[in-house]
Amino acid sequence: MANRWQLIDRPAEFAAIRSALTGKESGGVVLVGAAGVGKTTLARSITESLRTELLNEHSGVHVTMVQLPGLNTTQFQLVRTLLPRTPRPVAPVYQPEIAARAIVHAADHPQRRAYWVGGSTALAIIGNRLAPWVADRYLARTAVEGQQTDLPADEHRRHTDYLYEPVPGDHGSHGSFDDEAKEHSPQALLSRHRGAMAAGIAAGAAAALLRR
Repeated sequence: MANRWQLIDRPAEFAAIRSALTGKESGGVVLVGAAGVGKTTLARSITESLRTELLNEHSGVHVTMVQLPGLNTTQFQLVRTLLPRTPRPVAPVYQPEIAARAIVHAADHPQRRAYWVGGSTALAIIGNRLAPWVADRYLARTAVEGQQTDLPADEHRRHTDYLYEPVPGDHGSHGSFDDEAKEHSPQALLSRHRGAMAAGIAAGAAAALLRR
């Protein structure tokens, strides 16, 4: 029987990344994606393959990945949709500045394999590793409804998107979910500074033992 499965890859994108790094003695590459999304899984595969090649060549170039939660950006007012209601980020929603701080930190410290932003991101990744079948069933029940608002997508909205060309005008950085978007993420802060946090905990524990 003929093989009906087709492997979909991005050889051109991988080749471009690889070419940009050829001959460099140091530097960093930061890949960004939303946790639980197919494109992020592909990016992670590229990251792991590229990291292995760079290690084999004793390169000083580092590759890291920033995995993001749902963000309150203008994407959801401009992305193409065929859903019956207008799109939205999956809750809990975070302000884009939280992601920006994490990406800048990753660019300055690319030695880490990955940075997770937001408690929901950490839960999604850990849950998928421990019990992927549970995550699949949960997403099957909640993901479609969780990515739509209560507002119907009219014909004007269905034909207003940036799929083939930019939408004119400056649409800013924040979307229409400021009322629910979180402005802080303790988890993201811990992710960026886990070494300092661990050192602080160890110092506190040592101090407690010395008092005994």
